[in-house]
Parts: sequence; C-alpha cells; structure tokens
Amino acid sequence: MGSRRTHEDRNARLREVGVTELELARLRSPIGLDLGARTPEETALSIAAEIVAGRRGGSGVSLTGAHTPIHHDGAHKPAGRIGSVA
Repeated sequence: MGSRRTHEDRNARLREVGVTELELARLRSPIGLDLGARTPEETALSIAAEIVAGRRGGSGVSLTGAHTPIHHDGAHKPAGRIGSVA
C-alpha cells in the first residue's frame, strides 16, 4: 500500500536485500480500484474489489452497458427471469 513514490522506495530497499525482479513484480501499489474513495472504509472497499476482480477475472469496469458476462466462472446461475416460462 502507499503512493507510487513509496512503492518505488520500497522496491529499491527490497532490491538492496536481494529480492529479485520476478518477486518484486508480484507486488502491487497503489492498490485498489479507482472508486473515488476518500474514507478508510471506502479505501478498504476499493482494495477488496481489486482482490475479488483479480481472483475471479473481473475487469473492474462498470456493468452498466457492458456486454460481458456478469458471472465469469459459471458458479452462480440465476433461477430464471421474472415472467419467463421454465
């Protein structure tokens, strides 16, 4: 966590103690999706959202108007649409 400058400083210190570029590439900062967060709770939500997106293959793009599947892995299938005949 932290600013881009903090991340670069952290990476420099880690390189000095022998952390490889491959290992450094696994670190992410700044972390979180751009939600316009201002409070600690909103920041936590943006970080959690990025974690879920990364684990499930989401893009973080708004679903409104998107023509992509809402559920990527097929684990959740809706029971049916309102007014539809099963």
